[in-house]
Amino acid sequence: MKPVRIFKVIPSLPEELSSLRTIAFNLWWGWNEEAVKLFHRISPELWEQANHNPVALLSMVPQENWFTLIKDESFIAHMNRVKEDLNNYIKRTRWFEKEHPESQNAAIAYFSMEFGLNDCLPLYSGGLGVLSGDHLKSSSELGIPLVGVGLLYGQGYLTQYLSNDGWQHEVYAENDFSNMPVRIVNGQDDNPLKISVKMAEKEVMAEIWETDVGNIRLFLLNTNIEENDSFGKYITEKLYGGDNDMRIKQEILLGIGGLKALRAMDINPTVVHMNEGHSAFIVLERIRGLMKENGLSYSQAKLLSASSCVFTTHTPVPAGNEVFHPDMIEHYIGYIREEIGVTKEELFSLGKQNPKNSSENFGMTVFALKNSHYCNGVSKLHASVSRSMWSALWQGIDADEVPITHITNGINPNSWTSGEMQQLFLRYIGPKMLEEPENQKIWERVLGIPDNELWRTHERRRERLVAFIRRRLKKQLTERGASAKEIEEADEVLNPDTLTIGFARRFATYKRASLILSDLNRISKILTDKERPVQLIFAGKAHPRDDAGKEIIKHLYQVSKMPNLKNHIVFIENYDMNVARYMVQGCDIWLNTPRKPLEASGTSGMKVCFNGGLNLSVLDGWWNEAYNGKNGWSIGRGEVYMDYKAEDEVESSSLYDTLENDVILKFYNIGRDGLPREWIKMMKESMRTLCPVFNTNRMIYEYTEKSYIPAHNSWKTLSEDNFRGVREFSERFDLISKEWGSVKITELTADTSKPAQMGTQIEVTATVYMDGLNPDDITVEVCHGKLNYKGEIENSTCFAMSSVQNTGKGIYVFRGRIPCLESGKNGFSLRILPRNTYLTRKLVPGFVKWFENGVQ
Repeated sequence: MKPVRIFKVIPSLPEELSSLRTIAFNLWWGWNEEAVKLFHRISPELWEQANHNPVALLSMVPQENWFTLIKDESFIAHMNRVKEDLNNYIKRTRWFEKEHPESQNAAIAYFSMEFGLNDCLPLYSGGLGVLSGDHLKSSSELGIPLVGVGLLYGQGYLTQYLSNDGWQHEVYAENDFSNMPVRIVNGQDDNPLKISVKMAEKEVMAEIWETDVGNIRLFLLNTNIEENDSFGKYITEKLYGGDNDMRIKQEILLGIGGLKALRAMDINPTVVHMNEGHSAFIVLERIRGLMKENGLSYSQAKLLSASSCVFTTHTPVPAGNEVFHPDMIEHYIGYIREEIGVTKEELFSLGKQNPKNSSENFGMTVFALKNSHYCNGVSKLHASVSRSMWSALWQGIDADEVPITHITNGINPNSWTSGEMQQLFLRYIGPKMLEEPENQKIWERVLGIPDNELWRTHERRRERLVAFIRRRLKKQLTERGASAKEIEEADEVLNPDTLTIGFARRFATYKRASLILSDLNRISKILTDKERPVQLIFAGKAHPRDDAGKEIIKHLYQVSKMPNLKNHIVFIENYDMNVARYMVQGCDIWLNTPRKPLEASGTSGMKVCFNGGLNLSVLDGWWNEAYNGKNGWSIGRGEVYMDYKAEDEVESSSLYDTLENDVILKFYNIGRDGLPREWIKMMKESMRTLCPVFNTNRMIYEYTEKSYIPAHNSWKTLSEDNFRGVREFSERFDLISKEWGSVKITELTADTSKPAQMGTQIEVTATVYMDGLNPDDITVEVCHGKLNYKGEIENSTCFAMSSVQNTGKGIYVFRGRIPCLESGKNGFSLRILPRNTYLTRKLVPGFVKWFENGVQ
């Protein structure tokens, strides 16, 4: 039956308790221990039933209970303290305001397809979303002038359950926005504010919703409204759902619709940050808006947009980067191409590594890289892999010079550190740990925490993890229709005093979740050793269409049911942020076994560090730069294999050897005082070396200093005085582009006929032809260094030569001196790059000329 009218019912909170609603609608409560305790205190049973959603909780509490709480002076005092903490949090002066007062008018828009902020707001599938959520939280703590933009999914990501044989099945629960910490944005007429996005000649309408994340506002678009037919209504139905058509519609809505939504609220970003390529269509909408509203040409708008765009890539394999057929691009957004006045070929070339290849599809990562002057990978190793992957975009330069830097991921400590561990830190490290988690000096104090207190705190979290697993397992068995005996036996699963290894993440095949089970006889002996037992906890979801990932889950589940292992191995269904918190706070060891170099970064192992856990991992992603030989363990030596079978054999053997010969012995080497002193020493080393580095406060500092501030300054410089800077920049760069084909080095002079002595210099003179240009338009560089066994320069150092003479007719002479610092075989090359006062990117795709006369 369809309703003829729709109305909303909200909890009737007494005025004395109105602060509860204010607290519930700011996700700050999720990383404030006292706020969580406050909601738990209202009704522990209802808090669990509400899945830790305070907005839903408020609607579930019987009215008479409120009147009881009004009379509870202790509860009222608790609520007032939390409300005051929130007020103080919102009002306090933050790092950005103190360090960058000149950039207070900056406006940064952070776009992501998913946001993992709390389990009560299921708008995420895994690591990318959780990272986005932690990005917003630390941006709030540091006072970054940033807003988030995403989509409001009607169903969110899948809910996982396993059949009796262990095969993953999926259900999709409906999100009830009226009982979630989100609210609709109204316009000046007090009606819901809506924007329109054109897709394939159809207008799709979207409502704008928002939620507060401390001081940060996150805006979310919803198309499931009555104005849309089925073409548009289901765009926001499901995260990563549907086919390629649905995916491109979601990405158009996120990028183009997201920017339109901000403009509708009078938010005009000076900096755009694209978290992965999903939102890259924002580039076209930025260009269109700049042309229409400010009278800029296409090339001017494109340059201005690129100079203030930040792009973070997360995917270290070409196949994982999204592409669309050019016909699909034209079908859905050809109207924008026509509006900005470019041909199909011009638009398609922006998404191709080789613009001349007619069979190459339009790549969203390629498009973002070409249109963002600030690009980064998410770990040092990942950036190196990305530079090699995308080096074809910068033909003519070595991969190590490709302008993709690294800003290694982190985690928000307040969100992931257990309350008990936070209290321990407050006692011995001080309150600044929560405010300045990136401060190395503060973390040196971890060495002063008494060993017994650190160990007992960690042991309590392991006990809580085991209790949680048993409750969760009993629930799983009950829902699966298991026998009463099976359900009763769940109380004997795991042991709170046993070395506990956790593995929880997306079940993609490259993550090799079953590597530790490669040799069942050997792992069985390890797990069931009477003197030194070990237990394994697995959790994670496979993509609905990833049957190979589902097979791994099935295999793990079936092994966990083997009679001799059923109390030592557990697979927990429906991995989410709540399960993640219990696991990272309670496991002794966090296991990570990806195929190197396919793990871009990873963040779950970082969460373990803040809770006293240790990492046992392949040297990939973040662990490749974090491991120092004393703060955890490595699996293998960091080799990259071409033979996967050999890789599995070598690394599974390394894993078993490390467990048997080091990890287990250290854990059970207990002194007369009941403490594993060697293990505790490693716990402290892990915290001391890893916690101050792998947190999102440090990460946000880096984004701000390396990307946000320079990008904002570019926008400010190029747009001031009616966009005078970008008009001049574009005019000159258009001329450089026009004349670039004829620019060349015609002659090179350098005396390399006899060995040079160390400490001396070799003078290099280059004659350059550049008719129509002048020395201010180009940079002539010498790139020099030692030669490898192939006769190639490795790790070259480049410096600019000086223009010393104009000989007329477009011919100029440049001169420089190469310092002779290392003995052995050295070499140098010359190259020409474009140069402009406003050019924020030294290496521009398609603009590098090398001297090609060969070795002389």
